[in-house]
Amino acid sequence: MIGYHLVRLAKFSGRETRAMFWPWAAIVMGIAMIGGFATVTPMVLASMAKMRKFALEHSEQATITSGPGHYEIAIDGYHPELMPDIAPFLIAVEGIMALLIVLIAAAVVRRLHDTGRSGAWGLLPLPFLLFGFARMPVLFADPVFDTRLFGLLFLNNLCYLAALGTLVLLLARSGKRYDNRYGSAPAV
Repeated sequence: MIGYHLVRLAKFSGRETRAMFWPWAAIVMGIAMIGGFATVTPMVLASMAKMRKFALEHSEQATITSGPGHYEIAIDGYHPELMPDIAPFLIAVEGIMALLIVLIAAAVVRRLHDTGRSGAWGLLPLPFLLFGFARMPVLFADPVFDTRLFGLLFLNNLCYLAALGTLVLLLARSGKRYDNRYGSAPAV
């Protein structure tokens, strides 16, 4: 099945059954999750190490509490130098999303074709995703918290989730048992 989809990464015509699509979608999502985890973990660990070092060097401004099942560092004041640099994280997430789109786009189009719909429905979440990636760095780069931009991004994320949910519902529908304008019914 992996070979089937890798060979068809650029084939946006034809049809694809649910039985062929969903395992591939699960594999691609697994790849995205592993990539995201591999991107975030080093940043979080580096930020935690900076906080721990700061807490040990400035005990008057920080408290370390630990016990069975928990470890906490509380730091008083504003210390932006302890925060991770978000720019490399966002670049990595954008790269992971681009890879995800490349791996899944043609399969989504073929799956939509099987339900009798245009592949253009697969673009439904894309404007919200692109807007979020364009505006999120602006929110984090501004030293003064912009509540309007935050609200706009929150609304954008809700719209993205609604569009993604709609797309998933369309992809989950059963295919047409007969030939349609996108090709003959795939063998089950």
